[in-house]
Amino acid sequence: MPANLTPQYRRAEVAYRQADSPQTELECLQRMLREIPKHKGTDKLQGDLKAKIAKLKLELQKPSSPAASKSLASRFPKQGAGRVLLLGAPNGGKSQLLAVLTRAQPQIAPYPFTTQTPLPGMMAYEDCWFQLIDLPPIAVDHVSLTTMELVRGSDLVLLVVDLSRDDLVDETAIVLETFANSKTRLGRATQLDESDIGVSITHTLVLLNKIDCDGARERIALLDEFLPLPLDRLEISALAGTGLEDLRRQVFERLQIVRVYTKHPNEKFPDLTHPFTIRNGQTL
Repeated sequence: MPANLTPQYRRAEVAYRQADSPQTELECLQRMLREIPKHKGTDKLQGDLKAKIAKLKLELQKPSSPAASKSLASRFPKQGAGRVLLLGAPNGGKSQLLAVLTRAQPQIAPYPFTTQTPLPGMMAYEDCWFQLIDLPPIAVDHVSLTTMELVRGSDLVLLVVDLSRDDLVDETAIVLETFANSKTRLGRATQLDESDIGVSITHTLVLLNKIDCDGARERIALLDEFLPLPLDRLEISALAGTGLEDLRRQVFERLQIVRVYTKHPNEKFPDLTHPFTIRNGQTL
């Protein structure tokens, strides 16, 4: 029997997949349970929702549980036309990219794990601004709940691959496997996984950084041979500035931004310097 899920349920489900804290997840799940049609075709789905609600309630009741405290991800409210994340292995050039693309001043050093907590900045493209957040690096057994929450709620992930490293295949594989084994995954477009409740896919663009270093082309060939990436990619150099203007444009286009210029009733011409921004398909 088909589930025939209502638009109200679908909206609650989208909000759940984008939730940035356990408390928000609980509220969305409860709304989904209220909105779901009650018939035999949704019995299993209702059971799954009730189980998730019960589990979250238990977690939130534990005083020592990380879920009981305010989520670190919630300290980074979305700003600008969209949220874009810098993700990658240790010492891959993410902080250098943040410094070049924004006015943020991250610590940049030639040793790994320089970035310990998410660091935000604002990146401009023409008259639009985007929130750009440098995330702590991903390594074996080294990924935080905050990172997962931010990726889940972002509009675009920039996966930075360091072409100067001989172990780039292994490092990139660790990042991809970390997300492939979670409920938050990386893909060509942001979408919901209809076959698995709770799974969300975030639009991801691969940045092949340090394209100007010795051996870059050979390492790209290794990556293509041993770890073909099912994602679009862009060649850049954060240090030399290669490809950065194209990167800004790609962010704008991939987020499908529409600029809306407004005019005061008493003015003859609209303000062409500070547009409102919406996503293609949205309404004001």
